[in-house]
Amino acid sequence: MGTRRLNRIGLLVLGGVGGVLASLAINAVAQRGEPLPLRELQQFANVYSAIKSSYVEPLGDEALINEAIKGLFNELDPHSSYLDADAFKDMESMTQGGFGGLGIEIGHENGYPTVISPIEDTPAAKAGILAGDVIVGIDGKSTKDMPLNDAVKMMRGQPNTSIELEIQRGDQKPFKVTIVRDHIKVQSVRGKRLDDDLLYVRISQFQERTAADLVRQLQTLSNGQAPRGLVLDLRNDPGGLLDSAIGVSSAFLNSGDLVVSTKGRIPSSNREYYVKPITQVLGSNDRQMLEQMDWLKQIPIVVLINAGSASASEIVAGALQDHGRATVMGTRSFGKGSVQSVLPLSAEAGIKLTTALYYTPSGKSIQVTGVEPDVYVDDTPNGNLFRIPREADLQRHLNNAVVEDESTLGADETYVKDPKMFEFGGEDDFQLRQAINHLEGRPVKKTDPTLVQADSENATAQSAEAEKKSPVKATNTQEVQRFRITPEGVQPIQK
Repeated sequence: MGTRRLNRIGLLVLGGVGGVLASLAINAVAQRGEPLPLRELQQFANVYSAIKSSYVEPLGDEALINEAIKGLFNELDPHSSYLDADAFKDMESMTQGGFGGLGIEIGHENGYPTVISPIEDTPAAKAGILAGDVIVGIDGKSTKDMPLNDAVKMMRGQPNTSIELEIQRGDQKPFKVTIVRDHIKVQSVRGKRLDDDLLYVRISQFQERTAADLVRQLQTLSNGQAPRGLVLDLRNDPGGLLDSAIGVSSAFLNSGDLVVSTKGRIPSSNREYYVKPITQVLGSNDRQMLEQMDWLKQIPIVVLINAGSASASEIVAGALQDHGRATVMGTRSFGKGSVQSVLPLSAEAGIKLTTALYYTPSGKSIQVTGVEPDVYVDDTPNGNLFRIPREADLQRHLNNAVVEDESTLGADETYVKDPKMFEFGGEDDFQLRQAINHLEGRPVKKTDPTLVQADSENATAQSAEAEKKSPVKATNTQEVQRFRITPEGVQPIQK
């Protein structure tokens, strides 16, 4: 991939498997004032030479160098990685909204690829794959300690070809599911009119066209007239392009408002991003349409987030929250507050390196902590569905200096024993109903206490019934005779 092609991808802020993509002026040889460790590099060259000349099987230079580069990332944070040609192509396809495969965002946890979020209306979502599912096998091959890029390559493929995944879901017994690959063309913005002149819009991923599509979707749904309120749904949105997140935020914030800032070791990592003019968001000078959309800066907004809302989603939620422009509702978000930069190594390969942390307009880092909702509302009236791994659960994640004890994060969250899935924006969407209640001035519930109590009583009854059916067997108290091997033979041990 050439530099021109790389620049077209732009800035990327992906949760779990991505980061911020940029063409930054990073010295690939050494930072000024930090000379190369010549002694250590000579030692590396000696090891390389020994392997190349003496290993039992011949190894090519390209393979050895690629593996050596990958090894450099083993002790870095989980969002830094080596990008080969396939990874470059995958990144471009994802940000432009089309690729072939199953339709899932995955990360790496405890040695296995783990689903961060299934993409709506894709083969994976239709097959019932859920956020938090652990992929323990692909076509009969164990994924234990399999590099994430290798797992992605196995799941990608030509449309209309099938693949078998073995899934571990919570404490359930692993099960297999066969999925037919398709060409994944993600529609990042969907919406509908609700009762009482309210609008609902869901963003499933931040792509090149998302900000403009959002504004045009709202214009269509409103028929040019200001609605009474808006629900902006960012649940299970793993992120995407930073520029898109800034564009979405710009639709609702005032000119001159800070959206997000980044801070790192090198000067080019220290930046502030402000609201963009809506003409830049739309890429259009249609003044009549722009005049009809003035209400975007004024209507009441509820932003829905959950544990699957990461990076670009957290930037938007944090910006609207800090400026008092929206009420953030749901559960604590993923907590990916780091910035990654892509440094090209050649026309077809590069590295994705964490170079900075990003901060909300108030100067708060959401690394590990995530965005805290203004109003906590569980996934369902019975409680949360299941525990989705967050940034704090990833190995080698960067810490947040403000957080002293990460184990306390989410300690008060409760989960349903037998979760029942629901459709975002559907009739059984409990969080959406609470968002509507907030916009209508009615009380908002975190859960339905009667259902929680009923579930608790049912679980207690099931536990008691299980104890009756499986009585504890009496312990065998008979003494065990022990023997010792001696020159005279086997002799019993006298007590």
